[in-house]
Amino acid sequence: MTNDSAAFWDKIARRYAGMTIRNPEAYEMTLDLVRARLRPDDHVLELGCGTGTTALRLADAVAHYVGNDYAPEMIAIAEEKRTEAQVENLVFCTGQLGDGSLPKGPFDVILGFNVLHLLPDRQSAFANIAQNLRPGGLLISKTPCLGGVYRLLQPLVAVMRLMGKAPKLSFLTLARLERDIKAAGFEILETGSYPKRPPSRFIVAKKL
Repeated sequence: MTNDSAAFWDKIARRYAGMTIRNPEAYEMTLDLVRARLRPDDHVLELGCGTGTTALRLADAVAHYVGNDYAPEMIAIAEEKRTEAQVENLVFCTGQLGDGSLPKGPFDVILGFNVLHLLPDRQSAFANIAQNLRPGGLLISKTPCLGGVYRLLQPLVAVMRLMGKAPKLSFLTLARLERDIKAAGFEILETGSYPKRPPSRFIVAKKL
């Protein structure tokens, strides 16, 4: 990620923390699907954890949970929430893929929710994720896929970016996202779109 990207998320962090979840039904379904894949002895890393909402919901399902984000203000808010909730097996830290700043693995599970479409180099990112997973470990992700007809939104997003109201993102198709994950040495075990329109693709992939 670039410094500009981190600055964007730092700027909106407090407002972001106060937003309500857009589709709570799809969010709760996603949490249930993730929990079904977690084990009590797992060590988990969540990439792009933001203000820690999902980490706080899932930490009780595993032995150790690390929430990571490259925006320091997001992590500051997440730590405030963790302290208030007194969750002992959860830690938050800043860092990003590819620069050596991530916590040392290997992890049993790496999570990435609403973050893969924001990565400037997905192939490199997936390779780095694989390096931080144990053999047979899981990558569980959920990603907005706005390719196809949703590319009509590109001009609007470009204008919003110029106004500082949107981050840089990729308009992925479902097929492209799954192809990139497979190319990095993963076997896809489960997929689904929650919600279906526009599709937010849930994927469980196992490191081969």
